[in-house]
Amino acid sequence: MKKFAMAAVGGTLAGIVATSYVAAPLLAQEGAREANVYEQLDLFGDIFERIRAQYVEEVDEKELIEAAIGGMLASLDPHSSYLSPDDAASMRVQTRGEFGGLGIEVTQEEGFVKVVSPIDGTPADEAGMEAGDFITHVDGESVLGLSLDDAVELMRGPVGSEIVITVVREGEAEPFDVSIIRDTIKLTAVRGRTEGDTVVMRITTFNDQTTPNLEENLKKQIEEAGGMENVNGIVLDLRNNPGGLLTQAIKVADSFLESGEIVSTRGRDPEDGERFNATPGDLAEGKPIVVLINGGSASASEIVAGALQDHRRAIVVGTKSFGKGSVQTVMPLKGEGAMRLTTARYYTPSGRSIQALGVSPDIVVAQPRRVATAEEENDSPARRSRSEADLRGSLNNDSLSEDEIRQIEEEREKAEKAAELREQDYQLAYAIDILKGMVALGPK
Repeated sequence: MKKFAMAAVGGTLAGIVATSYVAAPLLAQEGAREANVYEQLDLFGDIFERIRAQYVEEVDEKELIEAAIGGMLASLDPHSSYLSPDDAASMRVQTRGEFGGLGIEVTQEEGFVKVVSPIDGTPADEAGMEAGDFITHVDGESVLGLSLDDAVELMRGPVGSEIVITVVREGEAEPFDVSIIRDTIKLTAVRGRTEGDTVVMRITTFNDQTTPNLEENLKKQIEEAGGMENVNGIVLDLRNNPGGLLTQAIKVADSFLESGEIVSTRGRDPEDGERFNATPGDLAEGKPIVVLINGGSASASEIVAGALQDHRRAIVVGTKSFGKGSVQTVMPLKGEGAMRLTTARYYTPSGRSIQALGVSPDIVVAQPRRVATAEEENDSPARRSRSEADLRGSLNNDSLSEDEIRQIEEEREKAEKAAELREQDYQLAYAIDILKGMVALGPK
């Protein structure tokens, strides 16, 4: 026993000596590193002074420093940036749901500005901009080599003014111009409607109004349907939703989950990680849910889709999402400016990071590009298919009561509306068909 104790003490002492021996070089390295940082800051100051004193034209010192800060943040990743006082104020307005602009969420890829998604009902959406479009020129001026903030600044302008954007789109042989009239963007965070027995909740953004709008719209649609017993399920349409507030994404996912993790964030320091869990209560009352996503679904949209998918609370349908799995923290700075800094990655309940990978749908359904044919444009009753009932002198069906005939006609009308929806929005029609199938196969 004594030998064991001595050995243990000896091991501890050896560990202390070894640690002391290693710590000295580490401290020296840390000191050298600190000295190098201060040398680099001296270099920055030297360059700043030389520019201010010797540049061919007089410079604005404030603009010069802001440009240096902006370049430093832009070198980190596409989502870290410096916000001038005006930009910071504009961002605060956007989270409340109303601002001036085009209505597109953009990022930067390979030097070009890439459209994450157009926002529903905005000038960019109405002009035909699509998720995945690359913007190469703004009013004839190339954006190649510009920072994302500088490119966005080119696209800004007074409400009512025109801007011409040159777009490169996959599937198009040549770049083409899109003319857009700037307008005040009023975001309606959630729009609700009913298709047959299915409630469709279209969530366009995650701002302060998203969760209240969702609760209000869902309640309204259920009441108009005559109660939840008359609803077969819910479609959450997150297509072309570029994201927004993390807090709102958590609340929306929590609206349909009774328990369990919604999302976790992990930063540079493991102690800074956070986990967000659901609280009891399901707005859908256990009814099946289908989530629609596409390449324009990013950030907060991916949090909701990933959480509901991992908990098997919803079937995810559509195409792979954008893949923005990082969290940005907005930090106020002196002078009313702010810094947007990427501080963490987020993970779905199963531990998936969707950074650059996106959320993969359970069922891949692409939205076909619909081109109207000459026959469709000139459609007439004469072109439609004929049936026995159209023939002159055909016999009546006397085996059915008036109520039975009325029921058949109502079912036929529903089927025709479903066919029309399939032409207008194939992905949504597919999602509704899935819900119908789930109800048909479910417990009686």
